[in-house]
Amino acid sequence: MSKKHNEDKTEKNLETIEEKLTSSEQFLEKNQKQILIGLAALVVIVGAFLAYNYLYMQPKNLKAQAAIFKGERYFQNGQDSLALFGNGNDFIGFESVITQYKGTKTADLAHAYAGICYARLGNNEKALEHLKKFKGGDLLISPAIEGAVGDVYMNMGNSDEAIAHYTKAAAKADDQMLSPIFYKKIGIVYLNDKKFDKAIETFTKIKDRYLNTPEGMEADKYIEAAKLQANNKNN
Repeated sequence: MSKKHNEDKTEKNLETIEEKLTSSEQFLEKNQKQILIGLAALVVIVGAFLAYNYLYMQPKNLKAQAAIFKGERYFQNGQDSLALFGNGNDFIGFESVITQYKGTKTADLAHAYAGICYARLGNNEKALEHLKKFKGGDLLISPAIEGAVGDVYMNMGNSDEAIAHYTKAAAKADDQMLSPIFYKKIGIVYLNDKKFDKAIETFTKIKDRYLNTPEGMEADKYIEAAKLQANNKNN
């Protein structure tokens, strides 16, 4: 009885599997056209993306890199107007690189360069316009540009916004090189704004977290200055 029961059970299982396979086959046959259309559409989308990226964007970015090269030299030398608008000969300027090579990583980098150039020229509005368009992603450049936005806000007399961006910059950097620089800027803003408790708190953080950095080594000087100014204010 047990053997017959097992055989019957196996036969029923096989029938069930066959029914499911038949049902799947029927589904495929019934919807074959739609499935093929869907697969074809997917292939077209993937192919278009790859073609756009490798046949259009990458060559475009290579041209942009060549176009921006001389501007980086002008930027490093502090020749901001030439860097922004070109020399009328073999360099078109960061503004034109941004326009002509829109969507490339190099055009994105040109926003960063242009923003700093405008800041150095004293045009804070244009500086913010470009710096805020920078998308970045680089572990060193992104915090630096965030910090540059803070510098522009300081130039505009907006210390609250400056501190907010310096704080973001320090968090983005999250290292022993850039973070203490941004925290020092925050501490100095607090000192200038006569928020001495905040200044002491910030420079103490630098001392505790970044003791072996230049900013950490001079933190005590600023802490003492903040305490002295606080005492003078209270007397």
